Amino acid sequence: MAIDVEIADGVAELIINAPPVNALDNAGWREFADKMIEVGRRDDVHCVVIRSEGRGFQAGVDVKELAENGDLIVELNRGCYDSFAAVYDCPVPTIAAVHGFCIGGGIGIAGSADFIIAADNATFSLPEIDRGALGAATHLMRMVGVQKARRMLYTCEAISADELLRAGGCESVVPNEALRDEVMKVARSIASKSPRALRLAKSCSNGIELLDVKKSYRYEQGFTLELYTTPDSQEARDAFVEKRDARY
Repeated sequence: MAIDVEIADGVAELIINAPPVNALDNAGWREFADKMIEVGRRDDVHCVVIRSEGRGFQAGVDVKELAENGDLIVELNRGCYDSFAAVYDCPVPTIAAVHGFCIGGGIGIAGSADFIIAADNATFSLPEIDRGALGAATHLMRMVGVQKARRMLYTCEAISADELLRAGGCESVVPNEALRDEVMKVARSIASKSPRALRLAKSCSNGIELLDVKKSYRYEQGFTLELYTTPDSQEARDAFVEKRDARY
């Protein structure tokens, strides 16, 4: 079990708990998507908080699993797509509470939420190219805009929570030790509103968004699959697992 669920006072907490870095394998992504869909369907849930235990929010996919079997990419693509879509399509508002590192698939999760509240120790990066992959630029673009997202994609550079806040990519930054309390305070405030109004507001907000998040990400995934068929992609994964520089 990589995903825990706690529900109280109209708020569901979806908790990523997959030591040591909360990277998810294929089974983990499927579990995330299934549990996200399940809590969103509950009549007693009016807001969902996505948070994590451990050192950081989420470290993307389990690269070691892919390094051992690159054929898993199709199944992995589906798991990531379904997980990000489950967050974005959740019938009630979703908040991502991000601490520590938010990498790759973590960007996909956080960038699919309605908004992000970040701890002051949070960092955000999309190192997909260095891992022989692509993906989640769609979700990063929702957070930081086109030019910053492209720089982060091409360079694999990380940014701090304060820089994300300046870019408009998160709603607020709070001390790490106060993160859960602050997020739950906001979530309970949301959950106290009319359930019908919240669900209509969420549906309306998705409907008027200028970026078609799911189609855009699905387009990205086609290039991810194409890249995974190249020797460069395998070399990047091997280098990551072996803790050495890639040789292209």
